[in-house]
Order: sequence, then structure tokens, then C-alpha cells
Amino acid sequence: MYTIRTIGLAVVASFAALTTASAPATAQQQTTGIPGSPSATTTIDGRYLPPPAQPFQGQIELNAEQSRPAWPARVVPPKGAPNVLLILLDDAGFGSNSTFGGVIPTPTLDKIAAAGLRYTNFHSTSLCTPTRAALLTGRNHHSVGVGVITPMATGFPGYDMIMGPEHATIGKILGENGYRSGWWGKSDTTPVWETSQAGPFTQWPTGGMGFDYFYGFLTGDTSQWEPMLTRNTTPISPFVGHPGWNLITAMADDAIDWMTQLNDLDPSLPFFIYYAPGATHAPHHPTPEWIKKISDMHLFDEGYNAIRDKIFANQKRLGVIPPDAQLTPWPADLIKPWDQLTDVEKKLLIRQADVYGAFLAYVDDEIGRVVKQIEDMGKFDNTLIIFISGDNGAAAEGGPFGTFNEVLGFNGIKPTAAEQMPFYDAWGSKETFPLYSYGWAWAFNTPFRWTKQIASYFGGTKQGTAISWPAKIKDKGGIRWQFHHVIDVLPTILEAAGIPQPVQVNGVTQKPIEGVSMMYTFDANAGGRDAQSRHRTQYFEMGGSQGLYNDGWMLSAVPLRAPWDVAGAAITDPATAFKFELYELKNDWTQFTDVAAQHPEKAREMHDLMFGEFAKYQVLPLDASAMTRFLAPRPSLAAGRDVYEFSGRPFTNIPEGNVVSLLNSSYTITAELDVPKAGANGMIVNEGGRFWGYGLYLVKGKPTFTYNLFGLKRTRWEGPELAPGKHTIEFDFRYDGLGAETLAYNNVSGVGRGGTGTLKVDGKTVSTQTIEHTTPLSKPLDTVFNIGDAAGTPVDDRDYQIPFPFEGTITKITYKVDRPKLTPADVERLKRASLERQEAK
Repeated sequence: MYTIRTIGLAVVASFAALTTASAPATAQQQTTGIPGSPSATTTIDGRYLPPPAQPFQGQIELNAEQSRPAWPARVVPPKGAPNVLLILLDDAGFGSNSTFGGVIPTPTLDKIAAAGLRYTNFHSTSLCTPTRAALLTGRNHHSVGVGVITPMATGFPGYDMIMGPEHATIGKILGENGYRSGWWGKSDTTPVWETSQAGPFTQWPTGGMGFDYFYGFLTGDTSQWEPMLTRNTTPISPFVGHPGWNLITAMADDAIDWMTQLNDLDPSLPFFIYYAPGATHAPHHPTPEWIKKISDMHLFDEGYNAIRDKIFANQKRLGVIPPDAQLTPWPADLIKPWDQLTDVEKKLLIRQADVYGAFLAYVDDEIGRVVKQIEDMGKFDNTLIIFISGDNGAAAEGGPFGTFNEVLGFNGIKPTAAEQMPFYDAWGSKETFPLYSYGWAWAFNTPFRWTKQIASYFGGTKQGTAISWPAKIKDKGGIRWQFHHVIDVLPTILEAAGIPQPVQVNGVTQKPIEGVSMMYTFDANAGGRDAQSRHRTQYFEMGGSQGLYNDGWMLSAVPLRAPWDVAGAAITDPATAFKFELYELKNDWTQFTDVAAQHPEKAREMHDLMFGEFAKYQVLPLDASAMTRFLAPRPSLAAGRDVYEFSGRPFTNIPEGNVVSLLNSSYTITAELDVPKAGANGMIVNEGGRFWGYGLYLVKGKPTFTYNLFGLKRTRWEGPELAPGKHTIEFDFRYDGLGAETLAYNNVSGVGRGGTGTLKVDGKTVSTQTIEHTTPLSKPLDTVFNIGDAAGTPVDDRDYQIPFPFEGTITKITYKVDRPKLTPADVERLKRASLERQEAK
């Protein structure tokens, strides 16, 4: 006869056998404390995540008094596993910081390098989002569907932005193995059509990405003064800062608070912090104190050519480039030498560099506070700190004279220095969204050629990196020359923690990790200083730009489109259009001398190998279009509709990509509302703000529609003050152009055209105006849509400030969009024009 006790033990025994069979124990598995006690801990096999439930180790009888309770052991990493601080700066060139020869002081990065190692041959993908996807997954960016930035997604496996469950992130893996994980700053890895509160949250940091906590922004950039800010999955909206508030400081404060709380609760809890500030991507938004500090140092007064020479000399002195390395020539045919600029141009560009230098020094200082907190908790020695100075090279989209508003360049608008001098004093404040001149970008990538976006030259891909772990790395201040890539970070962290790469996560078989661990370089006594690189082959591709590293050789496609010409026509056949150069890196650290003519067989071999890698990692089909890809159709909550109805219930902070787009279209916005007896002010509906956008609102009771073209011009329609009661307000815009479909023929005359807007109140026309231009290609990346209030920034600071809640009742809002359709005659005409342009070239 079976008793309850024997039945229970039989079930336990069979379950234990099942879990042992599915996840065999490894030598690393260990338990601490008395099994079944509340303080017991255990490591897990780690190959199958989450781990199977632990078998009950107590005893069950008929009554609790005769039974023995037991608790599952808390999962912890293997003994000696370090805390991890992974830092990733944004758009910082190899030669920008003092650690790798730059003139901008970065004492925190210097400190990490002095406590550990400097890596001089570490690479990114050449663009923000792809680098982040590769870093978090340990796989090539196309392998995980992130071949370009999220707003440029296309429906091919390497470019659809869908990082599926077969690509578990480092946050997910470490979390299942007992770490507590937090993510601060920029995300930029969520498909734009999944960034609203409708989700899904499968690619949000605290959703499918596996992190416990997130404080930052989902977009490619945002104002550091008035950010589109999110905590976990909840927008902080409308965001209202206070005088002096800046996100660079706020995220350091938040990370320090999180660490302190974790340490107070249990000092033994290991942490993983992914710290990815918006600096130094545009907008360059340091505090005034830092701008003054850097300006007073007069670092940039001699201009970018002289600064480049100084950086190169510093790099030789520091030993971060070989003694025989050559400084690549200045591209005078592309970028005017400093001595050819006017006094006004020089003055503006020096201001731009001072603000940028302040931004880099400022973020380094705030990171220093995070590092100091780790020291103050007594955890610095057993914390693996990986500090990557940039997710790509310095950014050149600012064009010849920089820009007070980054999105201007995205739309092919390049203001002169004189036109921008009114913004001189405000440069870096909330009144600007600035990016410096491409001359500074080239200088901050010293000693290499090219910049961000260019995947075939090291100016676009090489990132100065420092790694410290005092408990394990004893070669303090050492320099490492082995070739490595961002996909190598995840396997490095896993090896340091003693955690295996998972085979299965949440029942999904994992794609193999494509990076290799860098831990073999840590121990100088074991040959780490001089060991041959274990990362032997790495393809590069970004927007048609192609390259391949293989065992000390580099094949590089010569750019056909400068990275500041982002609004230009696409290269129609990137698979055959490029000329390739070949570099033997062991004798040529900076890609100075092309040896393709001396080694034609090697060049062909490398080319064939490169396309083999392209096929292997989902790089094909090659696409060399740039900002025009922003207008390509992609999934969206608004896709496939021409009529959109909203209840009028207030909601704010809905990111671009989730709502109706009015670009290059005719449209009608109709709002039905009720004005109370006391009158009303406030936002009815708007998208965007200070640097681009539109808004329909009441100000002093008057219906107003404002269209803000990049801060260059604001056009305002206004009606008479509304009496109390129900009203219908309509804004109708008739677009004068053929629309986005013309881009298929490399013709941009159909986009960005003007039109006529009419404001009506209760069916009566109250204002009509014609505007010459509208937005052709791109809105600011941090654009948000709002109903019943305003978030982000005002479309016109003279009319209202944030927040701006509507004081009456909105009962319904309707959008009707009339997108231009090409007739057969239009198509034939555009085809002929496209052929004529190609023949002319």
C-alpha cells in the first residue's frame, strides 16, 4: 500500500531524473548553504534557460507538523563571477578622447585603461543600431536582422529589425544565471512600429531583451534637455525638467541609485549594467559649465588640420598606433582645409568643437561618478568594466558648416555658416539640436580615413576600447593589438562569468554565437600580449559600403556616396559598382597604401570570400539607398489606412512610426470639441516640436494651426476666438507634388513640395495660406504624437510651453490622408528622366 509520503517521493525522484537528463550538471554547478533552507543558493547548467524547476527536497506527510518544508535554492552565477559594467559611447571617433591620443580630456576612460588594457584594434559596424544589436547578441548585425538603423527597415531577413527569440541577449542570459541587470541611456534596437504603448514589448529592454530595469530612450537620439524618456515600459510624459537638468547627469544619478539600492538589499547580488548614454551623438547638449571649461582651454582654435596633426603625434607618444603608422592624407577635394575657411566659418566651427568637446568631457565625468560608486561599494576589483568609446566613427552628417538642427542634413538642407551665426550663443542649449562640421568628424577619426556610415575604412569602424578587471587583469596599462569586433563582447563576458553559451532559451533553439571571447588577451604571462588574434575573419557592410578583414588583410570598397550626402539618390547596383582597394595591415596600420595592383589574386580571393560571408550572414540583397529609405513602406499600426479616427481621450508620447504620416501628402484633420463657459486653451493634436512639427491648438481661445519647417520657418493659420459650446475645427492641406513614389526613379522632385492649407471653423474658412516647402524625407528621430496635451517640445515657444493640456472636451479627431498616386503617364515620364540622368553620368 502506497502512502502519501512514498507517492510524493516517487514523483520527486522521477522529476529529478527528467531534469538531470535534459540539463546535465557541469563542473561549475555548486550549491551553498543547507539545501532547502531559505539561504541556499545554486548555480545552474546554463545551457537551457530558464533552468528546469528544482525538485522538492523536503518531506510531505498528511500534516504539516510531521512534514519538512524546503525552498528552491536561489540561482547565482558561478563562484568568482564578476560584476559587469558595459559602457558604450555614441558617435565618438577613435582620436577624440585623451586615452587614444585626442585633445579632449577623458580621465575616466584614462583610469579604466590604466587599471587594465587598451584595445587599439577593436571594431564596430559603422552605424548605431547595428552595432548595438551585434553587441547585445554576440552575432553579426545582419544575422539578427539589424542591417541598418530601425527607421530604415526593409522586408528582407537581414534588414527587418526583428531580433527573434533565437538571439537571446546578454541581459537575458546573465539574468537567468542570477545577475541583476539594468540598462541606462539609448536603446535604438526596438522596431519603430513597436515603440508605442501598444507594444509588443518583445524588443524592449525590459521585455524580450531580458533586462530587469530600463531608464532611457528608445530612439536613435533625443534632446538631453527635454528627452523622450521612458522608465521600463512607461513614458515619462509629458516630460518637464527643471533648470539645469540634463539627461547625462540624470541617468548617472539613476544608475547610482539603482546600484546603491541593490547593494543595500544584498551586497552579494551580482549586477550587470549596460550604460549607453546619448553622448556624443547629436544633439550635442552639454551643460554651460562644461562648455565654458572646454572653451577656456582653447583646444580647437588652430582648426581641424592642426588638431589632426596633434592627435597623431599624441597617438605615437602613447603607443596606441605603431611607430611606423602613417597619417592618411587630408581629403582636400572633399573637405576644405582650415586655412581656406572665412573668419565667420572658423568662429562658428570652433564653437561647434568646443560644445562637442564639452559633451564628451561631461559624459566621461558622469561615467566617472558611476565608476566611483562601484569603488565606494568595494566592488571595483571584481568588476569587469568594458568601456567602448563609440558605436561607430565620428559623425559627418553635419556637412561643411555643421548644423543647428541635425534633421536638416537628413533632408538635404545645408545652411551656411552665416545663416547659422544667430544660433552661435545658443549652440548646445535646448534651442538647438546641433551637430558639428564634417571637418571635425574627419579629425576625430585620426589617423584613419572616412567617418561614421563607411564600413570599409577604419574611420567608420575602429573604436578605442579599455577593459579593466583588477582581480584578473594584472598587466596594468597594457596595450592589445589583436583584431576584435563588438560581437566578441558577449562571449567575453560569458567566459569571465563562467557561464556557457545557451543552447535553448524559453524553448527556442539559439543561433550560434558568432563572436569569440577576448579573455585570452587578458593575461600577459600566458601570452595574451602577443597572441595571434582569434577573430580571423570579419565582413563589413553598411548601406552598400563593403569590406572584409581576413588574417591581417583588409579589402575596402571606395565610397561612391559621401556620408554627408544622405539625401542623395541610391546607387543602383552596389554589387558591381564599387572599386576595391586592398591593404596589408601588418605593414599598414592606417590603410594608407593600396596594394590591390600588386596582389590581384589576393584581392579576388578576398572579394569572393566577402560575398561568401554576405550569403552566410543574411547581408544580401545589397541596398545602397540612404535617407530615401525612410519613406519605404513598413509595418505600422497605421499601415494600410487612409482614414484614422481618435476618441479624443488625451494621450501623449506616441513615437513616430506608430501613427499616421502626413509627409508628401494631402490631408484633412478634423477635430470635434466642446469649449466650456470659461473658454479654453490647450493642445488638440500635434506631432513634433521645436525642430520640426505641426500643431492644432487653442491659444487665447483662438483655433491655431502651426507648421514648423525644421525651425527655419513657422507658418501660422489663426481663427477668431471660439464661443462656449460645440465646434468643429478643420485643417485641410492640398499638397503640390507627386509624392514618395517618385523616389523609385531616383527623383526627389516629388517630395518636399509645398501646398495650400485652409483652416475652417464650423464649416467656414477663417485662414488660407500657401507654403513653398514641406518635409521631404525625415522627421527628427525623437518625434512624438500627442492628443489633448503636448509632450516633447513646443512647435512654437511663443504660443505655449510643455505641458499644454486642452481645457475643454475633445469628442473626436479624424485624419483623412490623400497620398498622390502616379498615373501611367507620370511613370513613363519619370522612367525617361531617370534613364537620361544615368546616360548623362
